[in-house]
This record gives sequence, structure tokens and C-alpha cells, in this order.
Amino acid sequence: MSEPHFLDTKGLICPEPVMMLHRAIRKISSGELLVVESTDPSSMRDIPKFCIHLGHVLQDQQTVPINEENQKTVYRFEIIKG
Repeated sequence: MSEPHFLDTKGLICPEPVMMLHRAIRKISSGELLVVESTDPSSMRDIPKFCIHLGHVLQDQQTVPINEENQKTVYRFEIIKG
């Protein structure tokens, strides 16, 4: 498998992360991995729905606290293009 592609949408809010994901996934080949990181809590709902709707595989989904004091969280998704 080739190196994973990476999309950083941290700091953006809905609908920007999904719009950027849509553009990024078009540029990669079927079977390739795209790792997406977001700070928008809506991504936890929107990105899995995006994958189901367009036939991509959501290989992994994680919630990673990066700063407990400021309650900052990164939502990380590993998507295989269908």
C-alpha cells in the first residue's frame, strides 16, 4: 500500500471539512488511504455519513484530546477510497 494522504481541516467548521474531504478524495486512487483531522465536533457525524453515502470505507475513527485545559479535541478519521 502507498503512503497515506493527509487532510488537515483543524480550525474549520461545518461544512468546510466535508467539502475539503470531497475534493481530496477525488484526487486519490481507489484503495488508497486518506487520513483526516478535524476539530469540528460535527465531523463525528458528517464524515461517517459521507463515507456511507459515497461508498468509502471508514477504517478507523478516533477522538483525541489534545488540551484538557482548553477542552480542545482532534477528531481523526482513516478513510479508504472505495
